[in-house]
Amino acid sequence: MTISVAYQGERGAFSEAAAVRLLGREIEPLPCASFDEMFAAVDSEAADCCVAPIENSLAGSIHRNYDLLLASRLTIGGETHLRIVHNLIARRDVPLTAIRRVYSHPVALAQCTRFLRANPSIEAVPVHDTAGGVRQVIERGRDDEAGIASAEAAGIYGGHIVASAVEDHTANFTRFLLLAPREREIETHETPRRWKTSMVFRVANKPGSLHRALGAFAMFDLDLAKIESRPIEGRPWEYAFYVDVIGRESDPDVTRALDNLQHIAEMVRVLGSYRTKW
Repeated sequence: MTISVAYQGERGAFSEAAAVRLLGREIEPLPCASFDEMFAAVDSEAADCCVAPIENSLAGSIHRNYDLLLASRLTIGGETHLRIVHNLIARRDVPLTAIRRVYSHPVALAQCTRFLRANPSIEAVPVHDTAGGVRQVIERGRDDEAGIASAEAAGIYGGHIVASAVEDHTANFTRFLLLAPREREIETHETPRRWKTSMVFRVANKPGSLHRALGAFAMFDLDLAKIESRPIEGRPWEYAFYVDVIGRESDPDVTRALDNLQHIAEMVRVLGSYRTKW
C-alpha cells in the first residue's frame, strides 16, 4: 500500500527528501503551500501522514510547527536528520556576476548569510519554498535571478547550479518529524539506535516551578536531548515547555518521571515515543 505524505513546499523541497529517507521512494507525495495546510491534509485524511521540519542546526527551531503539533491530534512516529546543502540555481549559462536577486525560503536564506554578505549586489527575496523559488526563476526566464535550493530542484526544473554549498557551515542539518494520527503506525526506513520520547508541559508561573519539573527527570538520571519554550496563548509571559528525553515512554524510569511530572505540572502531554538513530 502506497503511503501518502504531506509536506510543505514543492517537488524538490528538502522536506520531500526527508520523506523519502523516512518512508522510501514509493510514497505518494502531497506538496503543500504552508505548514498549516500540511497539518490540515492529515487531519482531513487527504494524506496518511506528514513530514515536518522542527529545527535546524544553524537557524534554530521552526516554531510554527511546535505550535501546530500541540494544536493537532498527531503524534510523532519517527525522525530523521537531513544534511542540508544549499545551491545557487539559475538558468543555464547565467554567471554569478549577472545575478541581482535570489529567491528562497526565509529559513534557507538565514542559513546562507555569509554567502549573501560576500555578494552584496545580490538582493535576498524570501518566498514560500526553496524549490518553488527555483521554479519561479526558471519560468520567468530572467538572467539576473536565481534561487537557493537543493540539487534535486535544479534537476526537476531544468536549472543550472551556479555555486554549490553556499550554506554558512557544512554542519547544516535539519531535523524532520514523521507525524501521523495516534492510531496509525507507520514503519520508517531509518535504522533505529535508541528510543526518544517527546512531550510538552505547563507549570504554574511562580518561582521554582520549572526547576521542580525538570527535577522529575534528573531524579532518574534521564538524558534530556532538547528543551524548547513557547508562549501560551492568552497568558502573556507564560510558557509551555517541550522536552525530548532519551528513552521509551514505557521504560520504568521514564514512566516514573512522567508520573512525578503529572503531580508538578498543570498539563502534561506525550507527543510521541519513537525509535531514532540519532
